[in-house]
Amino acid sequence: MKPVEGNKSTREVKVVTRVLAVNERMAEQNRRRFAEKGVFVINVMSSPGSGKTTTLQKTLERIMPQIRAAVIVGDVSTTHDADRLAVTGAPVVQVNTDAFGGDCHLAAHVIEKAADAIDLDAIDLLIIENVGNLVCPAEFDIGEDARVVVLSVDKPVKYPAMFRLCDAALLNKIDLLPYLDYDKAQAIGYIHQVHPGMPIFEISARSGEGMESWIGWLGERIGLKLKARS
Repeated sequence: MKPVEGNKSTREVKVVTRVLAVNERMAEQNRRRFAEKGVFVINVMSSPGSGKTTTLQKTLERIMPQIRAAVIVGDVSTTHDADRLAVTGAPVVQVNTDAFGGDCHLAAHVIEKAADAIDLDAIDLLIIENVGNLVCPAEFDIGEDARVVVLSVDKPVKYPAMFRLCDAALLNKIDLLPYLDYDKAQAIGYIHQVHPGMPIFEISARSGEGMESWIGWLGERIGLKLKARS
């Protein structure tokens, strides 16, 4: 029986590898599609409660209509976050993963289908608000140009893959620092321990503090894509 169990284990590993390989191929197809349309795609990730949706809402309010944006929102259930972002006037597509097992992340094939509901010729920026989770979303390429992680009181060294693979971090809720037992310098040190030189933007989505630096970085990245399109 032991050899059979060993073979079964090997087959299971091959299945996992095949699933990830399929996702990577689909992600490259998405990336080519977005590149052909000249659309900059940003994958925004965080743990629940970090203020990700508020940050995106305030970002959209500042950049639109100069930058034409649309959003894909991933959640296990409900349309609460999508409803909040739709108020900005941006087209919003909701993806609820409870329809296919309650996945804790968005995969490339899901983004492909969601993007079908968006007029890519009419936008410059596609924001993907991934499912709130600091583990699974980091491992799945979905065809984005940049990855950003939003954190408030999270611990980067506990979730190194997320911070290693992202292009920038938003340290949100800095307006609460006077009232919290939270070592900001240590948090930033942990981020740079995992990802040396990673841009970190200290912001308060609630008060607006620090938002301009973050939006400036985002604008530069979008501008490069728009320049390539023209």
